[in-house]
Amino acid sequence: MIPRLYIDAPLASGGAAPLSADQAHYLRTVLRREIGAPLRLFNGREGEFAGEIADLGKKGGIAAIAGRTRAQDAEPDLTLFFAPVKRAAVEMIAQKATEIGVRRLVPVITQRVTAPKPNLARLRAIALEAAEQCGRLTVPSVDEPVKLADLLEAPGVDRLLFCDEAGDDEAEDWGGREGRAAPVLEALKTFDRDAEAWGVATGPEGGFTPAERASLRARDFVTPATLGPRILRADTAALAALVLWQAAAGDWRRR
Repeated sequence: MIPRLYIDAPLASGGAAPLSADQAHYLRTVLRREIGAPLRLFNGREGEFAGEIADLGKKGGIAAIAGRTRAQDAEPDLTLFFAPVKRAAVEMIAQKATEIGVRRLVPVITQRVTAPKPNLARLRAIALEAAEQCGRLTVPSVDEPVKLADLLEAPGVDRLLFCDEAGDDEAEDWGGREGRAAPVLEALKTFDRDAEAWGVATGPEGGFTPAERASLRARDFVTPATLGPRILRADTAALAALVLWQAAAGDWRRR
């Protein structure tokens, strides 16, 4: 398998690109690659290029760039706003959300968050590695945590899909028109999905408080939706919502 690397530098046919010390170590020590071994390179701007190792040392290396193999494609403008949970679950969210195709990952502090602040450097490294492995042409950003109140004042998206696991009336059926939100695929039918930047918001272990739910539902740009009749773990809910959005409105559907 040809190694695929993200390069934070311009890429052009016939040029060269620097390899970091970590990349050189990975190629030389972990993969046992030598000078002349083929590479795939991308930088999130100019597409993907074929290349080969031109130099490897302890402090870095050089990749010789051949021709472009894939043009840069537009990707869905999708942000995941997730409440921090335990470290292993947060790391899985970062990895799988990258594979699913989010553009941005934003931790959101809600009243019931008890987990410590995520290790953002670790999450960024996980997102980068996942992007290299899954074949996408960009690496999602991992933003600093925001408070839910601040998110609602400046969301940075046109519409927010709020995964509302609770109901106002426990006697109401799942997906009912009163009390409980509509299923995700129903909720998405009423919007011009191609023209909007979307966010998906999921809560912490224990869910959103009643006051937080009321505040979210009061905003015009928020679309509440249910993920089904079963209670999902926070990490499962985030990934389920992203998959449903991609299938209904993203690049998992036929144009």
